[in-house]
Amino acid sequence: MTRRLALVIFPGFQLLDAAGPIAAFEIADRYRPGSYDLAVLAPGGGQVPSSSGVRFCAEPLSAGPFDTIMISGGDGTRSLKELAEIVAWLKRTPARRQTSVCSGAYVLAEAGLLDGRRATTHWSRTDDFARRYPKVKLDPDRIFIRDGEVWTSAGITAGIDLALALVEDDLGAEVARRVAQQLVVHQRRPGGQSQFSALVELGGRSGRFSDLMDWMRGHLGDALTVERLAAQAAMSPRNFARAFTAETGTTPAKAVERLRLEAARTAVETGHAPIDRVAEAAGFGDPERMRRAFLRAFGQPPQALRRAARA
Repeated sequence: MTRRLALVIFPGFQLLDAAGPIAAFEIADRYRPGSYDLAVLAPGGGQVPSSSGVRFCAEPLSAGPFDTIMISGGDGTRSLKELAEIVAWLKRTPARRQTSVCSGAYVLAEAGLLDGRRATTHWSRTDDFARRYPKVKLDPDRIFIRDGEVWTSAGITAGIDLALALVEDDLGAEVARRVAQQLVVHQRRPGGQSQFSALVELGGRSGRFSDLMDWMRGHLGDALTVERLAAQAAMSPRNFARAFTAETGTTPAKAVERLRLEAARTAVETGHAPIDRVAEAAGFGDPERMRRAFLRAFGQPPQALRRAARA
């Protein structure tokens, strides 16, 4: 069975929003020849410049039906009037699945395809998106979301996670795992993983808390209370909690858990220490607490991730 895929771009599209999924589907087709027939489409076709200036050659928007339509994101979505042709095409073109990468969710929303559905988009666009499309159940903290046969994803590299999830849905987990290995993606992130992890790692939107993050990584085994973190940042607990949440999009407690999870996951997948020692070193205290945190964040317990990493 060959699935027709349409990846739609426009002037100012984000290059990786398109190139990442294209690579994932291309490699999946190597493992299961004939699975995908992918076309890059754009209004009018021709040479379409990305936000970087690099151009993709696209075919004109064509009639379906398609198995899957994927809308790229990029700065071009800031001028939705220019995307009216894509919106009109979406409304009349049949497809089993409609999907978007990053701010491509604006185009799906403009076409009414997200009304009443859960969706996500890039963290930097969530406030504006929520104002424009109040009928959408926006969840700004997800890597990708599936609501029926409509899928949306967060920014840029999350398009690869989305594409791998679509491949898994079509061809099974083993093919998706092999595609991820070929892409040298450490492991496909589950849709429920927080997209704010990167913000936490960087110390927030402005990097205000980057020194604090470095200190936290070196003290994961300690009791990292709000009071202790505030003291390290030379702030009052109330001011610190408010400023940290505004900068990173998550609370101090959730940030601590995220750093512990990432440290523990690396130790689980690349090391040989017993799980209980990993839990202690990462600050979880006991293996059961760490197991519950892994299930919430990754959908799998530590032992399963270790087995998968060594498969």
